Amino acid sequence: MDSDGTHINTDPNIQDGKDLWKKLGQYEVILNINNAIVSKLNYKDLFNAIAQTLRINFPLDCTAVTIYHEQEDKFSVIAIELFSSSVELYTGFEMPSKGSHVEWVRQHKKPLRVNNIEKRQRFVSDQMLLEQGLKSYIVLPLMSRNECIGTFNIGSADPNRYKEEDIEFAELVASQIAMAVENVRQHDEINNLTKKLEKENAYLQEEIKRTHNFEQIITQNQAYKKILNSIEQVAPTNATVLILGESGTGKELLARAVHSRSKVGHKPLVKVNCAALPENLIESELFGHEKGAFTGALTDRPGRFELAHGGTIFLDEIGELPLQLQSKLLRVLQEGEFERLGNPQTVKVEVRVIAATNRDLEIAVNEGQFREDLFYRLNVFPITSTPLRERKDDIPILATHFCKKYGRLFGKNVNSIPDDAMERLMAYHWPGNIRELENIIERSIILSQGNVLEVGDLNLSEKHSPHPASFEDMQRAHIIKTLKLTKGKISGSLGAAHILNLNPKTLESKMKKLGIQRQELD
Repeated sequence: MDSDGTHINTDPNIQDGKDLWKKLGQYEVILNINNAIVSKLNYKDLFNAIAQTLRINFPLDCTAVTIYHEQEDKFSVIAIELFSSSVELYTGFEMPSKGSHVEWVRQHKKPLRVNNIEKRQRFVSDQMLLEQGLKSYIVLPLMSRNECIGTFNIGSADPNRYKEEDIEFAELVASQIAMAVENVRQHDEINNLTKKLEKENAYLQEEIKRTHNFEQIITQNQAYKKILNSIEQVAPTNATVLILGESGTGKELLARAVHSRSKVGHKPLVKVNCAALPENLIESELFGHEKGAFTGALTDRPGRFELAHGGTIFLDEIGELPLQLQSKLLRVLQEGEFERLGNPQTVKVEVRVIAATNRDLEIAVNEGQFREDLFYRLNVFPITSTPLRERKDDIPILATHFCKKYGRLFGKNVNSIPDDAMERLMAYHWPGNIRELENIIERSIILSQGNVLEVGDLNLSEKHSPHPASFEDMQRAHIIKTLKLTKGKISGSLGAAHILNLNPKTLESKMKKLGIQRQELD
């Protein structure tokens, strides 16, 4: 018994028992840390679990893990747990390497114990730690492949808190944390690589769509790629799209591309060819009819607009729509409603409208063949499909594509196009555009006996090559010649419009479109 009456137990067995319980507690901490390493795959969750486990068996007010960044020569805190309100460090905090306590540990690759910062400050970082309320600390290196990748830091607001024996246990923890850091880093690297590959794949898929198979559109022509870019812009909106261009240029493919990239791309795309339907049936086809509405109407039948509800309707050859139906179409575009034939009840629909034509609708408006208000309602976002003669760099890849397509269809292995054949294809004017090219390749596949494409008997007339005047150029030259004869007079019995059998307004519209200037008539 001590002089003050306090009983001091000097039995070594009891002390050994306490040490044993302490060791068991420490082993339990290591086991829990191992479990955390296995189950946690991000820094925050991992080190929160480690810190909470440590706190049970180890005296600390703050624990943090830093990672060294060699290029910037600095340490960053990737995880931190605070158990004292006086400590204000945070995850993401960065510390310059030079002169710091963590740099000493990294260089020497061994633990560092500081008992009392107030009495002695060995490192430039000690003052910062002291200002945060820490008085003593242990720093241990995180070793991976014989390199120090960072540090494990334990701090206390009390001086002389840590003993040499604490370092031994902390080293065990540090070795587990080093493995955990490597696990998380590898997991992050895999995730980052996966995301990078996903982005690259998405980019490549988009490039493939744009350059090789944009909704079955094959192109490498830069001007045509601008058309595809405009489709990307308008597709997500609900705007009406008007696709203009000559026959055979792939207007329907452009329409399908707009639809598939729209918000209703998973809904139906209903096609109506306004030029292919008899005038007396087109109203019924578009808007539907009731039983008995006309002779032969034996049952109720919904129209194409009803079938396209919630999706898209493609009105091909819209320029051929009869004038008396244009007002009904305008109402659908403006109000989203119409009546079936034989039924006065209004039908409501929500439909994205895409229209296409090879006609000049402005001229049709001037000639009274197309409603002006309907034209402006359709012409919200016009897209002009380029004729093949203006994208000749696409002819080789298109020809190759059609060779493969019809080779498979006819069971022929035609895999080569001779240079002279390609020269003839490139020189031809292609008045029928891509449709004509496809038909010629199809016939060539049928005629070919081996694996080389034969185009010798297709009569690609030399009079079309190499650079014949376009239809617009011929129109322009003819109008200028006529205007010169009339000395610039447009209307009247001696005017150019009368000679050309055109409405004066139509002629003026053509002159404007073709860029004919007054000074050219002198």
